[in-house]
Amino acid sequence: ATSNLVQFLAEGQGIDTSNRRQIETFIANGAIAAGDWVQFDTTKTGADRMLFVVEAGGNATGNGLVCGVALAAAAAGDQVRVVVAGYAEGASVANAVNAAAIPLVVDNTQAGQAVAIAAADLAPPCGISLEAAAGNLCDVYVYKNF
Repeated sequence: ATSNLVQFLAEGQGIDTSNRRQIETFIANGAIAAGDWVQFDTTKTGADRMLFVVEAGGNATGNGLVCGVALAAAAAGDQVRVVVAGYAEGASVANAVNAAAIPLVVDNTQAGQAVAIAAADLAPPCGISLEAAAGNLCDVYVYKNF
């Protein structure tokens, strides 16, 4: 048996049309703000490392554990919905990202916030800006890294 994906492509349709955005539910292991970039929690063991997320921290070469952007605030133990691929509105992005089409990483600038990728970054980009950041927020396209 085969299945056919029926696409409905029309201007102004929702962001979930034709699988343009993927959302997964995780468990927060600390405070997470809406729009924060989150990462897998390596303080856990076994498969729980892929179930729990925390606000993404970083280092000078970027964070390869970043898995997406939180849709809403969460406290430790809460379920948190995360955009793991596709469009995310109002993601935490440094104001220095001043245009669209800038590849993003989370480094050691500020936890939960993406910045423009730098030559020294070894981690792959976690997304790309779709506009200039204002108020340390912008719309982004999240790359699925897992």
